[in-house]
Amino acid sequence: MSSTPLPRSLGAPMLQAQFKTLPEDFAVNEVLGFACSGEGEHLWLQIRKTGISTSDVAAQLARATGLRASDISWSGLKDKQGVCTQWFSLHSPGKDVDGLAGLPADVICIEQQVRNHKKLRRGSHGANLFRIRLREVTAVDGITPEAAWQDLTRRLQVIANDGVPNYFGEQRFGHANLSHAEAWFNGQRKPRGRLERGMWLSAARSALFNAVLARRVENGSWNAYVDGDVMNLAGSGSVFKSEADDTSLTQRLQEMDIHPTGPLWGQGMLTSTGATAALEQAVADEMTVFSAALPRFGLKQERRSLRLPVKALDYRRPEAGTLELEFTLPTGTYATAVLHELCFYAGSL
Repeated sequence: MSSTPLPRSLGAPMLQAQFKTLPEDFAVNEVLGFACSGEGEHLWLQIRKTGISTSDVAAQLARATGLRASDISWSGLKDKQGVCTQWFSLHSPGKDVDGLAGLPADVICIEQQVRNHKKLRRGSHGANLFRIRLREVTAVDGITPEAAWQDLTRRLQVIANDGVPNYFGEQRFGHANLSHAEAWFNGQRKPRGRLERGMWLSAARSALFNAVLARRVENGSWNAYVDGDVMNLAGSGSVFKSEADDTSLTQRLQEMDIHPTGPLWGQGMLTSTGATAALEQAVADEMTVFSAALPRFGLKQERRSLRLPVKALDYRRPEAGTLELEFTLPTGTYATAVLHELCFYAGSL
């Protein structure tokens, strides 16, 4: 990912902090949003994992149970550095699943088991509940502690009402996924298998989206209507082409009922038009190593909301130098997009 800092909608923060000092400082809980049937050929497990990646949990489940890797599914990839509760499904028609008791409970703790008729599909859970503890929270140089904490309170109020720019987080890019993607597109290296291929393609696509969003944050239009916008209906994947003479757009944007979108690059023409399409194409022309390559891999043009609503936002200061945050985000979005607006942070990602 580019080393250029992504612009903030609220300007430079006045606080700095350490993030993910301990695994328990970052906790996320998948909220399914629906109930399992209680019967069927798929065994669903709610697992609390600590300090291990989602894919490594799946691999351990396969080894412990003797099931194939393809028999194990999950909805969302969760951070390795943290305490994350998420769901997995195991395809085991007509038989009990043995071997689960042998899993290391301090790393992989099974909290619930329930049968269901369907497998767990990617992105199928409803939301993610985050609980984050920031440590060594101090005012940046030249700012008094009183002013910094007052500024934080203001930022939290604005974010609760207006959301934040929906940037893809640092986790999306890994340590070198974007540079590896660039080398791949330039014929200098090849991915090792489907997983690496997918990560590199996702990093390239995400970088283009972030660059478009950054432009709109800079010009103040990330949460406003621009001629030619494609809008996202809040709480859904539905998008629609906006019309300049639609007088309800401004009110619906203010009410968080709709959000402007940006491109997830791929085959086909941009669905945006006018000034929006011009900005998006200008970014693509500056990043041709990515925009020219992505359509070759079968990815279709899609849209993603530029704005991320932040629900049930709350905070506590349990002791000096510590800040605890709690909030809920839609699937496929990043808690670091919220932290980005609140403070300068450093730590394991």
